[in-house]
Amino acid sequence: MALTDTAIKRAKRQEKAKRLYDTLGLYLEVSPAGGKWWRFKYRFDRKEKLLSLGTYPEVSLADARERRDAARKQVAAGVDPSSARKAEKTARAAALTNNFEAVARKWLEHRQGSKWSEKTHDMVEASLVNHVFPKLGRTPIADLKPADIRDVVKAVEVAGASETAGRIFQRIRAVFRYAITHELLTVDPTYSLRPSEFLKGHKVRHRAALSQADAPGFLRKLAVYDGDPSTKNALLLLVLTAVRPGELRGALWSEFDTERALWRIGAERMKMKTEHLVPLSTQALAVLAEMKKLSTGDALVFPSPFYPGKPLSENTLNSALARMGYKGAATAHGMRTLFSTIANEAGFAPDVIEKQLAHEERDEVRAAYNRALYLAERTKLMQWYADRLDKLRDGAEVIPFMAA
Repeated sequence: MALTDTAIKRAKRQEKAKRLYDTLGLYLEVSPAGGKWWRFKYRFDRKEKLLSLGTYPEVSLADARERRDAARKQVAAGVDPSSARKAEKTARAAALTNNFEAVARKWLEHRQGSKWSEKTHDMVEASLVNHVFPKLGRTPIADLKPADIRDVVKAVEVAGASETAGRIFQRIRAVFRYAITHELLTVDPTYSLRPSEFLKGHKVRHRAALSQADAPGFLRKLAVYDGDPSTKNALLLLVLTAVRPGELRGALWSEFDTERALWRIGAERMKMKTEHLVPLSTQALAVLAEMKKLSTGDALVFPSPFYPGKPLSENTLNSALARMGYKGAATAHGMRTLFSTIANEAGFAPDVIEKQLAHEERDEVRAAYNRALYLAERTKLMQWYADRLDKLRDGAEVIPFMAA
């Protein structure tokens, strides 16, 4: 005989637990303390088992029957309801442990141990702490949907930080890729998102750089620059090597092998934390010889004239450019763009140019495949480039060179 709500309400607690049976294995157990528990009795693999379905009145008679019927369907499908429930609890606990913030911090730790400096790590972590963790941090990473990510990134843009919004999206995407790689996730919700479709974008402000047409005039002004000779030589070597200003300013005499015409910049001084070899043209070697005459025994090639043990400042280089009439038209960093423009237009191989600029391959698969230093090709390129600059400075007719 099936149970009724009236019978359940009339049931009183007794000295021993009492069972009020419904149908198809469902019954209500009334404990001596007065608690009322729904149970479902079933057989699986020839063994009798019990499944708790909640307490009355939180779970009504109708609800208990629905839960019983769902469990019966699992049994019919060859699934043990008790085992399924335990697996679900385990998965839920794992999901709570693998919330977005927890996974993101594992990713941060992994990146810090590879190519990131402490400064970069702290900057990326701060962006996530300030913009992402407050909204997504506690959510299991497997529960996040594309809309959740889009809304967080869009909020950063609306706050007036459009460039930061794009960077944050890339960092969120990297966290999901890390989760998939480590089998914490099977689907990447950022895959279907395209920043251009929900962000307005921003105008990229490139550092001012000389055009190839402006190069002859600039080189002639640099040749007769009457300011500090160390500053003049620093600018000239910057042009001849296409290194970053910070790499040039921190140059140490111990890094140069003038016999092999090679400058070896240690990984700790490079942006991508990878050692960089710079072939030196005869013109670059001549600049170093001039600096050797000016050297007072300092380990730095271009020491600061004001702060002992410190390198020449980038502001000093840019101030010299301004004094030459290039304020707002050229920067020290922009000399790399001049090199890239001239070398590309001359037909040199892009991979050789990019390697000279120390641009590390962002595609990890391609980077692993292509480890070539192109040292011979870059040696040829840098001597050609120095000769080309001489011709531009002197006003000689320049015949475009197409690299083989």
